Amino acid sequence: MNLIVEREKGLLELERRIADLRTANVSQPVDMSAEIAALQAKYEELQREIFGSLTPWQKVHMARHPNRPTALDYISQLDRFDELHGDRMFRDDPAIVGGFALLRGRPVMVVGEQRGRDTKENIKRNFGMVTPEGYRKVQRLARTASRLGLPIVTLVDTKGADPGISSEEHAQSEAIAKCLVEFSEARTPIVAAIVGEGGSGGALALAIADHVIMLEHSVYSVASPDAAAAILWSDATKAEEAAARLKLTAADLQQFGIIDEIVPEPLGGAHREPALVVGKVLGSVSLALQRLSEMPVEALREARYQKYRRIGAWQKERPEPIGSTR
Repeated sequence: MNLIVEREKGLLELERRIADLRTANVSQPVDMSAEIAALQAKYEELQREIFGSLTPWQKVHMARHPNRPTALDYISQLDRFDELHGDRMFRDDPAIVGGFALLRGRPVMVVGEQRGRDTKENIKRNFGMVTPEGYRKVQRLARTASRLGLPIVTLVDTKGADPGISSEEHAQSEAIAKCLVEFSEARTPIVAAIVGEGGSGGALALAIADHVIMLEHSVYSVASPDAAAAILWSDATKAEEAAARLKLTAADLQQFGIIDEIVPEPLGGAHREPALVVGKVLGSVSLALQRLSEMPVEALREARYQKYRRIGAWQKERPEPIGSTR
């Protein structure tokens, strides 16, 4: 069960009561404005109490909220979108949605990881977990964009790449690695937006970019907390501890220089005002593309190379003393 969905239940009931009172107040002779104002104040107090300071584990659940805007919600607000299908090798992967688009009048290639809203769509989209065919579709679109000089916009939202036996047999790791190569060498600006959960190599495959944007309550890490807990402690129930140790929040990642920009979310999360959040993200993407498009191609590629070379730090160990038995 999603922790945020559980915590929202009381708020949603209060919302309904306030809405009912406002409707009744119109037709009733008794003025209930004072009661409505008191309930509204209580609602806002509860909202601040629940969402004012979220732990990393709570932010993971916020990123996984079933009503959080998905890639298709962002794509639907583009000026135009013409979807392209297939990897030209085996099949189409519905977990990847991509194609030619217009963003604020600018031609771009947009590629997004799409999860489902309900059980039926999640099965169709494989819960947003991309197969090798999906990553090869990403490669094809990235190469096309680079050849045509179209900026690339990616929308990252996945727990991780598909872990099934079939995907391993179809060279999942090779497909992800080639995505990293395509984005690293692309001769066009790239902006990545982490709009939900950015898990493991499944997310990194779309997140090598000149400018990386992250929603305030999105997460981005080398592994999902559940997987990290199972790997490190052989105990998936320690996912909350893993989330705290992974430093996967937007604030942590900006401090480390892994992402470049944080887009604030409304109190209560992006799903509370989806149209507002979608507009903010697309606006940030547009501004970043405007700046990056002014750079010469070789300068752009060099800046991208240096950006990723700066991430992390080497720490040399002191040499062992002569005669040490360690």
